[in-house]
Amino acid sequence: MDTGTHLVMGIGLAGLAMADPVVASDLPLQQAVIIGTIVGSQAPDLDGLLRLKSNELYIRNHRGITHSLPAIIIWTAVITVILQLFFKGSLPWGHLGGWVLLAVVLHVFTDLFNAYGTQAMRPFSSKWISWNIIHIFDPFLFGSHIVAIFLWAAHLARPEQIFPPLYLMLMVYFAWRTYASRRVLQQLPKWDAEQQEGEKYYAIPTVLLSNWNIVKHCSDGSYRIGELKGKRLRWVDQVSCSNHPAVEVSKSSPVIRSFLYFTSFACADVIEHSWGNEVRWSDIRYRHRKQYPFVAVVLLDEQNKTVGSYVGWLSDERLIKRLKIDTY
Repeated sequence: MDTGTHLVMGIGLAGLAMADPVVASDLPLQQAVIIGTIVGSQAPDLDGLLRLKSNELYIRNHRGITHSLPAIIIWTAVITVILQLFFKGSLPWGHLGGWVLLAVVLHVFTDLFNAYGTQAMRPFSSKWISWNIIHIFDPFLFGSHIVAIFLWAAHLARPEQIFPPLYLMLMVYFAWRTYASRRVLQQLPKWDAEQQEGEKYYAIPTVLLSNWNIVKHCSDGSYRIGELKGKRLRWVDQVSCSNHPAVEVSKSSPVIRSFLYFTSFACADVIEHSWGNEVRWSDIRYRHRKQYPFVAVVLLDEQNKTVGSYVGWLSDERLIKRLKIDTY
């Protein structure tokens, strides 16, 4: 999920902790739990600091090892120990550590539900797990927390009256969204008038509950990109992946390797210039204003030497400025 959603969920877990009699009766423990759940709900995304080094490093590692099974234990232990030191070891380890652990686990677990996914099963598997069930920003998930936090902050209800029902409701919501996603995938071949044997469909959630972005992997290797609104499926683009020799050469670039390590929905296009070739890999899951802004690009001169590269989120216009393609 996005940073804002993780933040409100951290505060929400702090409110839920007030239903724990031990936490509710101990003011220092309450303070530590509030800090612990908020920090714990953000900790796995500290890999965002890798952006300071390079986009390539960030793309390759974001939601990777920091969201792994060992990392969950490490984040919990580090946050709990620091809080114990701050409060001079006077807090019940089990209750403090348990709530911090829940915050970290919930962060990683909810990240599995969107298209971005995580490597949550490391070290047993480096596979990216993305269930494509909930958009990275879900208005209902975020909004329900905002309402609950407001009720708590305004003293309109006690936290133990607000947050247990909230999280029970969210459990039902996640189950319903999971069912809705599976049903869409089952029905897509029936709704697609151009459906052919051997094609595979992927439904990507949007911020609107009844709308989905659809990716169809065709039997010839190309992709069709569509929009599903209710039961109405409309195809908006078709993407064919280039087999130009420069595509294979580009795979030796660290930028391209990082991109391909992250996504299995990468499609390459080659633009020939007077100075060489521009190889642009796009993640076709993400389409915005007729463009695919999540890209990895490498510029190769006539000897296939890299003269420029970029990986990240950019529009076509900003990408051209970033790479200064016109100057070559």
